[in-house]
Amino acid sequence: MTKQEILLKKISGYAFAIYELKLFLDTHPADVKTIEKIRDFEEKLAPLREEYISKYGPLTTDENKKDYWTWVNSPWPWEGV
Repeated sequence: MTKQEILLKKISGYAFAIYELKLFLDTHPADVKTIEKIRDFEEKLAPLREEYISKYGPLTTDENKKDYWTWVNSPWPWEGV
């Protein structure tokens, strides 16, 4: 597994956990521990996203700061990186 893949798995894990905890808050809106856990995961996620973006490019179209799409230069999934 490459360093890029490892970093992406960490990002995906935190993003998934945050998403799931927010769904939990739909039925438990006053759960302070869950809100704190979301904030903790968001704090851990932010530097990982910044690292990924600086090394490998944007994760979403909203993060593209250039006037061109950088991921068209990367291998496509079916090209077997």
